[in-house]
Amino acid sequence: MSQGDAAGRLVRPFTLTGGRTRPSHADFTLITTVTAVHPQPARAPRPQPEHARILRLCARPVVVAELATALDLPVSVVAILLCDLLEAGRITVHPPRPVTRTPDLDLLQKVRDGLGRL
Repeated sequence: MSQGDAAGRLVRPFTLTGGRTRPSHADFTLITTVTAVHPQPARAPRPQPEHARILRLCARPVVVAELATALDLPVSVVAILLCDLLEAGRITVHPPRPVTRTPDLDLLQKVRDGLGRL
């Protein structure tokens, strides 16, 4: 990688976020699911290129970590861009569901018994 390439990789995320370093909402974790609103709001301004790429990727539900990988951007930058889209009404956000199920003790006993027979 040349020195110019390294500088470009550092400057690009800064310019994509307009210099912002923190998202305006703390709603986004690595496993938060994001989906593009369909149809898109009629009064919303035309999205910037990175926002448009996110909207295409969010045509189906996708988690933030997948978006960051597909866009080849840091998660922190993707979260800032997602905040823009959320504030414009262009995406919906679904936080991960907590797992509160108690273990099935009968199933665990059967698994233990089966492993003991091996």
